[in-house]
Amino acid sequence: MVTHIVMWNFDASLTEETKKQAAAEMKEKLESLKEIVPGVLSVKVITEPLVSSTRDIALIGEYEDEAALKTYAGHPEHVKVVETIIKKYCTDRTAFDF
Repeated sequence: MVTHIVMWNFDASLTEETKKQAAAEMKEKLESLKEIVPGVLSVKVITEPLVSSTRDIALIGEYEDEAALKTYAGHPEHVKVVETIIKKYCTDRTAFDF
């Protein structure tokens, strides 16, 4: 099994309401990929971090193996979420896989 952790910050120019809407949209779309992409065991998007956090939103995904993670990363539905939502609202990305 492979765990994939990704964290983002929202663009500082966004309003709090826009950030809230973007977080909800990211959560819905990313978590739905579990039912679409083969080899995805679980996907959880955290939209309400503690105040001590240095990131606004995070994803924790579990995949059957590295090949499944690569399939997920390149899957057209995942790419669509990245291109149409994440890049629109987020300014950076940090990832850690193990």
